[in-house]
Amino acid sequence: YRESYDLHATSGILFNHESERRGLEFVTRKITWHAAAIKHGLAKEVRLGNLDAERDWGYAKDYVEAMWLMLQRDIAEDYVIATGEAHSVRECCEIAFEEAGLGDFEKYVTIDPAFVRPAEVDHLIGDPGKAERDLGWKPRTSFEELIRLMTRSDLELLAPS
Repeated sequence: YRESYDLHATSGILFNHESERRGLEFVTRKITWHAAAIKHGLAKEVRLGNLDAERDWGYAKDYVEAMWLMLQRDIAEDYVIATGEAHSVRECCEIAFEEAGLGDFEKYVTIDPAFVRPAEVDHLIGDPGKAERDLGWKPRTSFEELIRLMTRSDLELLAPS
């Protein structure tokens, strides 16, 4: 459509963009919510699948900035928006449970075969090089900061009134 109809159509391929608003069906939020729920005595465990799966997780707020920058350009192009770093589900657990003040996450995590994906891609990572070159965009929020802010948000959300 961009070429056929001379439309200013920009596409962004956004790798996993997470935030405290993410649904509980997504593993990062499932982990942060359960860490908070366990801390507040509302849950005893979290059931997960493959702890070694790695993803390129970034903060949704940073990705929205990238989308805005794409739309400011005179020339419409396609961009990959990602952090360029892969982190494991295990790392997410370590950070979230530490932030919740629970220590070793392994006491609270049960590996459940029902959550192991049959066609799991073990390592997904994006290359945001073009976005950095053309847009001057880089993610501002590290993976650790992201998981900590999500956990703090869930601790506040689930705190007794």
